[in-house]
Amino acid sequence: MDLDTDVIVIGAGMSGLGFAVQLVRQYGHRNFEIIEKASHIGGTWWANSYPGLICLQIEAHFYSYSFCLNPDWSRKYPLQPEILAYYDNVADRYDIKKHVRFRCIVTSAKWEEPSGTWLVSVKNLDTSETYDRRCKILVSAVGILSEPNECDIFGASSFQGPIFHTAEWDHSFDWKGKEIVVIGNGCSATQAVPAISDGDGAVKKVVQFARQAQWVIERPNPEYSRLFRWAMRWVPFAMRGYRAMQNFYTEQDFLSFPTESGAPIREMQARDIGDYIRRSSPAKYHDFLVPKTELGCKRRVMDTEYLECLHRENVELVYQDPIEEVVKDGVRTRSGRVVHADAIILANGFQIFRPLSSVSVLGEGGVSIADHWDKFSEGLPSAYFGTCLSGFPNFFIMMGPNTASGHGSVSYITECQIGFTLRVIKPILAALKAGRSSLPVFKTG
Repeated sequence: MDLDTDVIVIGAGMSGLGFAVQLVRQYGHRNFEIIEKASHIGGTWWANSYPGLICLQIEAHFYSYSFCLNPDWSRKYPLQPEILAYYDNVADRYDIKKHVRFRCIVTSAKWEEPSGTWLVSVKNLDTSETYDRRCKILVSAVGILSEPNECDIFGASSFQGPIFHTAEWDHSFDWKGKEIVVIGNGCSATQAVPAISDGDGAVKKVVQFARQAQWVIERPNPEYSRLFRWAMRWVPFAMRGYRAMQNFYTEQDFLSFPTESGAPIREMQARDIGDYIRRSSPAKYHDFLVPKTELGCKRRVMDTEYLECLHRENVELVYQDPIEEVVKDGVRTRSGRVVHADAIILANGFQIFRPLSSVSVLGEGGVSIADHWDKFSEGLPSAYFGTCLSGFPNFFIMMGPNTASGHGSVSYITECQIGFTLRVIKPILAALKAGRSSLPVFKTG
């Protein structure tokens, strides 16, 4: 049976782009397609464009690809436009965009045993046209931050102003002089709240509702000097050495993770971070802001002037009076207080516990991924090396289950997955290139 293309990659974000580039670099293979729902490459760095968005936890030199290092980062943790420009440059360098079908989504993918191929149904979001593409290898690069949580608070449909997630920021909304409600206090909220509450274009008032405190860690963000950037570009091995140093520091952080041996490290860190939170934030919030949970149980949040912004008169943090209902002009709390809002911003995270929930992928025997996990891992997502599933031949997941370590660079992890996948599919690509009628199939036990 004829193939439409050898490889289909779902998603043109960091992992999908990286896989495509390495497919070209290592094998010179260009018979592939990338299906991307947005109108641009970049994944989460294109979809997320809220004020204050920054590379939060990992230094840019370690966050970027090892095969496309960038000596010209402006600062240690750059803002979203600079990161997106980096991915654009990588895509242009390897001429990847011509392989991308923008504004399209994969609605389903089915493994067909007789032909040993994947039949992938694709929908054009602009025309609503649906068509099929047949490939030998299917790669999911949809990412873990691709499906924002919705607003599940009673009465949300009655609100007369805009309600939007930070990952779907409404740039037509002018927040200057407006009253805003922000729901959530994770990474996106702690970046957006300082940004919209400061400067000449600041909101009139932002009321932030939080359920649980976060470990908010001090994180200086110095600009790189011209001399530093010159050294990164021209001094042999300087950039590689700097990247390796950042890798070393993040791996040292893993020493705090083991339950018993890491306890003294966690206790020391908790004392230091607790002191920083108390030193940086208003005293009236101390009882809440210093978490009662053990350090490391949740993702740590790097401070992007969030604690400092809580001193501002136009910022209020609410943590003892949760929202009970959304009304037409704001929210009503449990105590009966009505907080007026011109807009409600959701910073309530993503659907990360059921990856690939937006795509129907059926493996051998028509078994879905959800059914596979229900049967073999009690409903908990798992995969071999976070990449492969038994019963799903020639199918690979970038940023798959349990690959987000909580301390290192996702780019590094994804590169490991890309390298593993390329080694596995090498015989398949060789057989395709040779035009052999009998093609190998990769399966996990």
